[in-house]
Amino acid sequence: MRLAVFDCDGTLVDSQANIVRAMHDSFGRLGLPDPDPHAVRRVVGLSLVEAMQALLPDADADLHVRLAEDYKTAFQRLRADKRLDPEPLFDGIGALLDALEADGWLLAVATGKSDRGLKLVMEHHGLLHRFVSLQTADRHPSKPHPSMLLQCLADAGVAPHQACIIGDTVFDVGMGVAAGVTAFGVDWGYHERHELLEAGAAAVARDAMHLKALLDG
Repeated sequence: MRLAVFDCDGTLVDSQANIVRAMHDSFGRLGLPDPDPHAVRRVVGLSLVEAMQALLPDADADLHVRLAEDYKTAFQRLRADKRLDPEPLFDGIGALLDALEADGWLLAVATGKSDRGLKLVMEHHGLLHRFVSLQTADRHPSKPHPSMLLQCLADAGVAPHQACIIGDTVFDVGMGVAAGVTAFGVDWGYHERHELLEAGAAAVARDAMHLKALLDG
């Protein structure tokens, strides 16, 4: 393999607290009760409209779109008010990226974040220069559609059998399956190990060191 494509939220960075806070802010401004934090965890990785559909399946499509738009402005509003926490890298991720680069891997990101949100996270951790492709929900259908992953392959100039997708949700794994790319799960994110394996993950990493071993084959 030559290309490792990472999900962001729940895989590279722990963004759960900020996501829940922004969801509560956007729902509250529309007079809706706060969504359950566990339910929010379940939709991390989906594009925003699809996430709102999952959280409020009986609501009108117009409300899903309105919530998605207000969620974006909620993030900006909370960030401007300094009410968002830094989104830390999970333990060992920095060292893992160092090791993969040293071994000659190409790196990419495929995420449900917006372009702006991903850029802010990458710049905060000094990672922007490391990735040959950064694909977001702004320019692609929601996971598990393979569009983001296929663009990563094209940008890196590799075939599906030369790449893997690494993520914490069944949406990441499903994207890999749809693109014909090997999927590895991680169990420090938002979906359970057994769910990732049932969705088609080749293996699920316990920590960053274990993930490196899986990638080394």
